[in-house]
Amino acid sequence: MTAATFRALHHGRASGDPLVLPGPWDAASARIFADAGFPALATPSAGIAASLGYEDGATPPDEMFAAVARIVRAVSVPVSADIEGGYGLAPRELVGRLLETGAVGCNLEDSEGHATLKDPQRHADWLAEVRAEAGDALFINARVDTFLVGTGDPADAVARARLYVAAGADCVYPLLAPPEVLPLLREGIAGPINMAAEPDKESVAELGRLGATRLTFGPGMQRYAARAIGELAAALRV
Repeated sequence: MTAATFRALHHGRASGDPLVLPGPWDAASARIFADAGFPALATPSAGIAASLGYEDGATPPDEMFAAVARIVRAVSVPVSADIEGGYGLAPRELVGRLLETGAVGCNLEDSEGHATLKDPQRHADWLAEVRAEAGDALFINARVDTFLVGTGDPADAVARARLYVAAGADCVYPLLAPPEVLPLLREGIAGPINMAAEPDKESVAELGRLGATRLTFGPGMQRYAARAIGELAAALRV
């Protein structure tokens, strides 16, 4: 599967019909989602971290890339990988290591340690370097963290998103943006918008109706599975 195949899934979608990308945290969960008929998958860094025994943001890059590679090998659909802030790697090395996993896309966030926003122009310049190294071989989903660690002003998110799209991002991801601001973001941002959904039909339907192009779930599915296993474990104790 190629980045072109994955990119095409984001365009020409009918209103209210977002691209829904489940978030596998290992090869087994990836196979389940692919077998269910989803056309592509998007790994969550926090879900993979939990599966490997790390806190979110603490997974060593070698282990993250290896986990993504195992997921890609397990399925025949395109896989995009959340590689957080890029692990301090230069664009050429980052792109090379990601392509070695077989992933066709990536998330790249614009905050440091989920605590401080990066300078938007410097981040846009860095994204442009990543795009130049990758060419068309990667779908770049630029995460906008103003609702996570910034002011929460939709205008700030729109301003950053426009810089990132101009730098070559295929999609922008305003993490934790409330559903009610999505129409404002949709009006101000050209191109696909990724929103984080809860793992239920109601959330998916609402965000699709409000204008989301694609929906991902962060670690929501891994945590849902963990709760289900916890309930099973409790029920089996006698």
